[in-house]
Amino acid sequence: MPSSSIFISSVQRELAEERRALKAFIEGDALFRRFFSAFIFEDLPARDQRANHAYLDAVERCSVYVGLFGQDYGSEDPEGISPTQREFEHATRLGKPRLIFVKQVAPGTRHPKMEVLVRAAEAQVIRRSFGSLSELTAGLYASLIDHLERTGALRDKPFDAAACPGASLADLSQERLDWLLERARMERAYPLQPGTSMETALAHLNLLDGSAPSHAAVLLLGREPQRFLISSEVKCMHFHGKEVQKPIPSYQIYKGSVFDMVDKALDFVMSKIDRRVGTRAEGPQAPVAYELPQEVVAEAIVNAVAHRDYASNASVQVMLFADRLEVWNPGELPPSLTIADLPRPHASIPRNPLIAESLFLAHYVEKAGSGILDMFARCRDAGLAAPAFRQSGGQFIQTIARAHLGGTPEVTPEVTPEVTPEVRLLRVLQGEMSRRELQDAMGLKDSEHFRKAILTPALAAGLVEMTIPGSPKSRLQKYRRTALGDRRLQEDR
Repeated sequence: MPSSSIFISSVQRELAEERRALKAFIEGDALFRRFFSAFIFEDLPARDQRANHAYLDAVERCSVYVGLFGQDYGSEDPEGISPTQREFEHATRLGKPRLIFVKQVAPGTRHPKMEVLVRAAEAQVIRRSFGSLSELTAGLYASLIDHLERTGALRDKPFDAAACPGASLADLSQERLDWLLERARMERAYPLQPGTSMETALAHLNLLDGSAPSHAAVLLLGREPQRFLISSEVKCMHFHGKEVQKPIPSYQIYKGSVFDMVDKALDFVMSKIDRRVGTRAEGPQAPVAYELPQEVVAEAIVNAVAHRDYASNASVQVMLFADRLEVWNPGELPPSLTIADLPRPHASIPRNPLIAESLFLAHYVEKAGSGILDMFARCRDAGLAAPAFRQSGGQFIQTIARAHLGGTPEVTPEVTPEVTPEVRLLRVLQGEMSRRELQDAMGLKDSEHFRKAILTPALAAGLVEMTIPGSPKSRLQKYRRTALGDRRLQEDR
């Protein structure tokens, strides 16, 4: 049983979702539930006692006070003071460890008295701001780990927060960091800019263990993450039938950063599933639809990479069969979640919160806890069976049923699962097109995968050619089909 409690305080009418999510996160985490229970407003039973007295009693009993300060100030007592301020001041008088998280709001919209409370907290403690539930969860995670270390309760950090043995800042890529910060600024209004020093950015992202990069830092920003974490790879397999059979027609192992692995695995699947192109009757661009929504495939792969057990020697596996897509990752659901909970709204309890936070900042995942619900909704909208989930032998398995798209006389097939990526390239190549135009037309995200797995083989086979062969890296470079490519495309039709 946990020996300590955490009191989570906020204005009752505000941040209710955040309160409940933090309680679920603390009590669902394998490490934190050894040390803590969590108390929130909703836990207060009916009793013959004024609510504000009960809250102050809870502050007295708690080991850690967590204050969530948002936009509202809350109801005021006869002295003009809200319960939230009373609780903060009581925790201060009692000398309780205080972790303060301030919700980002539009300038001038915070209640004046809450603004005063925020400034008072800033003068006493190091507070953290948050703009999303994902940021809040990651911030609390890092703060509780720090608290457990400082109190001597924790000697070994959780995997993603612990220093990666043998790794130094020199093993991280400034280019990868600048890309992440640019994405985060564009997608989430993140305050740091590209060009920020590695050490400053890592501290801001909670990716340092002392002065050393954590496992999360290496997985997100490492030049060669697999030097330190050999099993951090994604194995992608394509089977023409409904069972695992050798030889495997198409088998790729993808390495690199977390972002690289997600992009390459997603491109692997999307390049092999059925795609249909409609007519231009409704506009200048012919509508394109994949048999599996790209957002569903991406969510399944991101889930596997973000939430896998990186201490395991097993790898993430993405297996495309004739009738389904299966995504396997080592690890299990947290004890507070069951398979039956997944189709319903549920709290996000990430196995690797620091990795999940950077994926959120880069917009690889949406609002915490909503990804699987989106999978159900998008499958339903596409006329597909609901995604299925199961646990087996320490593996969490996601299954998405394939269903070839229903057609009309106006809709013609673009590709089938048997068509090679080179033929797909020939089919989208109209006249002369740049590399970026070709990649976008094929719906692929990873530039390196597109170049190595599709464009370069097509050039080597003589199916396409450069418009400026003497300057392969020219910014004006484009590609066109050769006579051999035209014949190959004609034979395929």
